[in-house]
Amino acid sequence: MMDGSHQEIDLNADLGEGFGVWRLGDDEALLDIVTSANVACGFHAGDPVTIRRTCAAAVDRGVRIGAQVSYRDLAGFGRREMEVDPEELCAEVLYQIAALDGIARAMGGEVSYVKPHGALYNRVCRDREQAEALVAAVADFSPALPVLTLPGSVVHEAAAAQGIATVNEAFADRAYTPEGALVSRRLPGAVLHDPAEVSARAVRMAVEGEVTARDGSRVALSARSICVHGDTPGAVTLARSVRQALTDAGVRLRPFA
Repeated sequence: MMDGSHQEIDLNADLGEGFGVWRLGDDEALLDIVTSANVACGFHAGDPVTIRRTCAAAVDRGVRIGAQVSYRDLAGFGRREMEVDPEELCAEVLYQIAALDGIARAMGGEVSYVKPHGALYNRVCRDREQAEALVAAVADFSPALPVLTLPGSVVHEAAAAQGIATVNEAFADRAYTPEGALVSRRLPGAVLHDPAEVSARAVRMAVEGEVTARDGSRVALSARSICVHGDTPGAVTLARSVRQALTDAGVRLRPFA
């Protein structure tokens, strides 16, 4: 497991999530704020033109590119949990990483890490079989790529068995359960929108290594990267506020990859 000092943190966001004429979020503005970009690979969002533009913009700004792999679920934006045969899931994750890396390299960059998206992210945190399928795909492509996941996720054990590094991630704009999991988006209050609240949570995560769960209890977490979502209303303002608050608190913004 890779974990740096709490005074050094990576700020990541989900980008490249448009599709065709549909645009989601302000990727250009977010790329001026974050240090790592989780780029959609076409399975939950993203298309070749969007991927190419996002990778080129990330390279121009020195932002690390991560493959945000997902279930094959464009209609559901990758947020619907699916039953997929492990071999098929492994192949589909491998396909996504390879496609994104090919475009990233053509733009002068490369894929530096892997982060599952949506329902797959949550599923592999607790489902060893799917976690192993995810890790097997990463190992097939490049054992040097770390995987972003929650502290306590079964991905850590599955990755260790394959010699793959993992990086702990925290979510400044998501509510937590007392067990340290993310509150389901189907429940009210799962996504936080107030810049002051989200920024304060990010600083506490980075400096104190903890977050307040939805029941008021304190949850310890050790994170090297903090995510701010790019598809929520006011995402740019939120991300800018988080970056400023972290900097003001003496936290150095630096990619983990």
